[in-house]
Parts: sequence; structure tokens; C-alpha cells
Amino acid sequence: MLPDPNSLYGPLDPAPDAGYEDAPPRMGFFTDTSVCIGCKACEVACKEWNGVPESGLDLLGMSYDNTGALTANSWRHVAFIEQPRPAGHRTPPFAETPTDGSVSAASAAVAAGTSERTGTDPGVPTGTPSAAARMAGGGAVDVLGTIEAGPTTLGGGGAGPQFLGMPGAQPPGRGSGVEGRTDFRWLMMSDVCKHCTHAACLDVCPTGSLFRTEFGTVVVQEDICNGCGYCISACPYGVIDQRKDDGRAWKCTLCYDRLGAGMTPACAQACPTESIQYGPLDELRERAAARVETLRERGVPEARLYGHDPNDGVGGDGAFFLLLDEPEVYGLPPDPIVTTRDLPKMWKRAGLAALAMAAATVAAFVGGSS
Repeated sequence: MLPDPNSLYGPLDPAPDAGYEDAPPRMGFFTDTSVCIGCKACEVACKEWNGVPESGLDLLGMSYDNTGALTANSWRHVAFIEQPRPAGHRTPPFAETPTDGSVSAASAAVAAGTSERTGTDPGVPTGTPSAAARMAGGGAVDVLGTIEAGPTTLGGGGAGPQFLGMPGAQPPGRGSGVEGRTDFRWLMMSDVCKHCTHAACLDVCPTGSLFRTEFGTVVVQEDICNGCGYCISACPYGVIDQRKDDGRAWKCTLCYDRLGAGMTPACAQACPTESIQYGPLDELRERAAARVETLRERGVPEARLYGHDPNDGVGGDGAFFLLLDEPEVYGLPPDPIVTTRDLPKMWKRAGLAALAMAAATVAAFVGGSS
């Protein structure tokens, strides 16, 4: 059988290209970061099922991220990205930066997420007389500090809880005023091996330790790995890694043993919000496209897919993502390209160079003999 012209680059169904006849549908992951809560259940489930060693309990100083990246001992990595901007609101509540003044009192209220009257409205500093009057008398206070008539909190006397200037029970930012508030949002993403259509790690492996499964995924056979490390430098995502105590390469297998038994991978099974979804790749791509449209209709224009396009530099990923910002923000390459794409050109040029050297050598001998 002739090889597919896209065997090294372009759209391809990897399992038939690897020689599987009557292969099942290609399976994969769709990770919707818009509903990831950063619970790390996926990390724990992955380690428990696959017997992955612990990767340290050090706090890295990067929010609540204590794994840092995908490694030989972390096949799932939940990233916490903190951004100094209001969380979940599409209207601009600040002028340029969160430390500048608010655009308006109304936008400050939107940024604080205040849906009903609270003890201290956005823009009213804690401890002001108007806030104290609101707490004591039950009258509402507008964002300009004007006391409005309202029902008393206690019958008859009109005396309510006394405002003592102590910290309130509101979420941070709602009662401190616009000037003192430093809003930010968390972007959370459970990263994993992409199981590329064109997997450079598999292409460069000299022992056959890496192989393509009938489900289109890429798996490392650790008992065959010789620790050469070629796969590590070949991966365009920097996913695969060597375990320091034995030198072998390790990465996500998409729970190949569970797939063969008709089970869901451990991480997707454990995800409480269904941020990690598992299934036939074509169905996941359709589901992801619909999800992006839904988010954009709801006022999230920055929602986008990453790794879903079969025409990208790796032929599309078996594990792709819905992101809420640029890929670089999540530590992902913006335009990954399989590192073995140019192998045919390289071998052609090497062959031409060898022929030229052979011709020059023959010419030198012929010229010398004459």
C-alpha cells in the first residue's frame, strides 16, 4: 500500500495510516477551560490510575499551581493564570488599568458584580456616614452616597445593626471602593499531551517505544524506551519528559488500558464540571464549535478553539482546547509545527549533496590521472 501523501504533514486519519484495518473512530479530549474550576481532580485521578509518582509538594509562587508544567511525573497539569482584570464582565469598568479611576459609577457596580443592595455599595468607601446610616437604619444608599428611604430592619425603633467600621462579610472589592480594589481573574486549564495527528516524538523514536494505537493516540512503551531523549526535543509542545531516576520518557497515554475496555480515561471520569470531555474526535469538534458560538452569544467574544484544525502545523490535535485568551497566555505555542515536516526535503538535499561530493571526487581523480 502506498503511503498517504500527508503522512508527514496535513490532514490525516492517523490509525489507518499506521496500518490498522477497520480501526475504530479516533478518540480524544476536548477541554473546555471556561468551566474549569482548578480542583485538580484530573491530576489526582491520573496519578492514581497510572501509578504516576508524586511530583513534589512545593508551592511555586504561581498562584495555586504546585506542579508548574507537564513532566514525566505530571501527565496532567492544571494551570492557574492570574490576570489583573475584572472576572466575568464584558463591559469596561476601568479606564485602561484597574488602578485608574472608574469609568462611571454604573460600570463600577457592574465590575463589582453587585446585583442587589449590600451594606457598602461600589464606590462608597467603608466607614463613610452614608454606609453607616444604611447599616443602621435600613435605608438604601445609592452609588453617590445619597441615603434613600427604606424599611427599618427592626420593628418600631428603626435601629438596625450598628456599623463599627470592621471588615464586612462581602467578597473582596465590593465594599472597599473602586480606588482600593485590585480586580483580577483566574484562567484555569488542565493541560495534557496533545496526541498529535503528526507526532514528531513517534517519528524520531529509534526503538519503537512510541507507537500509534488503533484509537489514534500516541503511547510510550516504557519497557522498550532506551532514554535517548530524541522525542523530548522533537515535541513542538514540550510535553514529553524524562524521569530523572530512570532516564526513560513518560507522558499521558490517554488511559490506553481503559480505552481498550470501553472505559472513559480517568481524568475525564473524575472531572466534576465536565471541563474535560472524552469521545470520538469528530463529535468533540462539533460540540466545541457549538460551545464557542454559545459563549460568544453570551458576551465572551474572546472564546476560541486551539488544536482543533486538521490543517494546522501538526494536522490537528487529538486533545484540543477552548481558550479564553491567546494561547501564549496559557503557555501554548501559537503556531505549532511538527518538527519532522521537512524530512523529505532534508533527505533530498542530503542526497543531492552526496551526489555532488561523489561527482567532485570522480572529477578530481579523473583530472589527476590525465
